[in-house]
Amino acid sequence: MSGDGNGAPGGAPNNTTSNPADTIPKPEATGPADSTKKPAAKDPAPAPAQSANTEKLTPAQLKAKAKAEKAARRAQVKEARAAAAAAAGAPAGQEKGGPADAKGGKAKGGKQDGQPVPPKGSMSGHRPSVHWADEKKEQEPKSNPLHFFSHVPIAKRIPLSQAHKDVHPAVLAVGQQMATNALNDSIARLKAMLLAFRKVIEAYESPKGSVLSRHFIPHVLNPQIEYLTECRPMCFAMGNAIRLLKGRINKFDINTPEDEAKEELLDWVDFVINERITLAEYAIGRNAAATINDGDTILTYSYHRLVERALLEAKERGKTFDVIVVDDHYEKDGQKLATTLAAAGIPVRYSPNLGGLRPKVAAANNVFLGGEGIFANGSMNARSGTADVAMTATNAGVKVTALCESINFDRDRVSVESLTYNEVDPQRSAPDCLRLLYDNTHHKYISGVMTEFESGGGHSPAQAILSLLRKQEEPLIA
Repeated sequence: MSGDGNGAPGGAPNNTTSNPADTIPKPEATGPADSTKKPAAKDPAPAPAQSANTEKLTPAQLKAKAKAEKAARRAQVKEARAAAAAAAGAPAGQEKGGPADAKGGKAKGGKQDGQPVPPKGSMSGHRPSVHWADEKKEQEPKSNPLHFFSHVPIAKRIPLSQAHKDVHPAVLAVGQQMATNALNDSIARLKAMLLAFRKVIEAYESPKGSVLSRHFIPHVLNPQIEYLTECRPMCFAMGNAIRLLKGRINKFDINTPEDEAKEELLDWVDFVINERITLAEYAIGRNAAATINDGDTILTYSYHRLVERALLEAKERGKTFDVIVVDDHYEKDGQKLATTLAAAGIPVRYSPNLGGLRPKVAAANNVFLGGEGIFANGSMNARSGTADVAMTATNAGVKVTALCESINFDRDRVSVESLTYNEVDPQRSAPDCLRLLYDNTHHKYISGVMTEFESGGGHSPAQAILSLLRKQEEPLIA
């Protein structure tokens, strides 16, 4: 409502909002008397007018206005999200953080967050169409068996450029042969390592101000050991030999001349090779051959050098017997043993795998099994499949004899299963399958263990490992 031009401020208030510009008196013509006045500020009245308008709204009206503005903002956010979902090709209402998800509750229709919305037109309560299930199945990651056996080591070739600068060339060669399984047998790996260490000792010269007993182990021997371990885990025999070698070095007096200390170490290496490898193999073969009687049937699994030696020794003594060779399905090393025995005039029956094992074991008088190592609790670590043969023979009441050198005994570790101490076969493993090289045979399935310390065909219980270890380590450390 327009003012009358005189704009009396004391007039009665009007409920109709008026234009602020209409309430300001128009200035009169400028005369001499007005020359000293300052020009009026431009539009000084809008703020008071707005304040007056706000004050005119009742609390109920203010609450309704705020509610309407909030609803308008929500509608704008919802429209923006719907537009973004449509642009991305996703059904509206599935975008993360929508109104239905704000409080972590259920969306409309009672569907949980993250569940797929059925296609339009599908019947309520029925499963989604087939292509929805296929899409979900394709998104699921495939299980990797190697992930569950990631703690089991596997042999691998270490590039020579990545080897420690202090690793001796002889040790480099042994590591590469171990990584490629060119050196697979535990005793063959032990002998190769000792011969390489012999060359390391011969080439060693202590730096000025150092002595062999304090410098050789941390700065020379340990880099060799670390490289070999990276190529392939240490077998029982290698670990025992390294422990005995370090104990021998630590016993040197600080004033011992270097040449004298090196000569003693070289003699010690030769002693281990001759006594613990060469003579031990001969003694075990002789003792095992003494247990074979005329007319016996001996069953063995795959190939082992001690079993071969025992059977050939028995044949040289003029005994008549026959042999059943049950081979490993993968390695086929038993063919080598069967060929050697047949060439020596021993009747041999060959089985290419473990199929039909029970009747073969029942026809035998004794079972010879070669071990890669024996734990402190008497369990034997051997080629995969050995435990099956031992358990079948024990259940059939057939004697099971384990052949193993004492250098392969472990005085500290115990084992009751095959997953803690084992290796993955690098040649027969893929992302979707793997094969373990060894298994664990419980001591209750072993009638006795034959080592180089028995004589006359005797053998020791598998649980008597610690007493044998104390007997065999006394001359090595002294």
